Amino acid sequence: MLPAGARLRRSEDFRVVLRRGSRAGRRRLIVHALTTDPSVAASFAARAGFVVSKAVGNSVVRHRVTRRLRHLVFARLGTLPAGSSLVVRALPPAASASSAELGADLDAALRRLGLLPSGRPAGADAPRQPRQQGAAPDHGSAV
Repeated sequence: MLPAGARLRRSEDFRVVLRRGSRAGRRRLIVHALTTDPSVAASFAARAGFVVSKAVGNSVVRHRVTRRLRHLVFARLGTLPAGSSLVVRALPPAASASSAELGADLDAALRRLGLLPSGRPAGADAPRQPRQQGAAPDHGSAV
């Protein structure tokens, strides 16, 4: 869940980002971004909003896509410049996409907009430690 201060809520906020911001499109989504003056930007954190129309699918599908996008954007909010605003618009192919595919499209769009460094994806975790040889997986406690 995005914190309350990190959400775009008012239609005027969405409209400003869509009209004045830069746009980067990918196969499954389009990202609109608006960055503000750095001196003003320090007063508020990065914010995001989502647009998932009925063209994506029925209510269940639209909410699933929104939840996935919200989770992906939340993982990247810390890397975005302070004061920036994003509107992520899902396209119909997003309905059948996995979270990994949506994340790859989001990262590519953010890189194209100059909001994400060219290195590793922002949502990627640290590499996992290999499991020791012969160690049994932990499936909870035996009763």
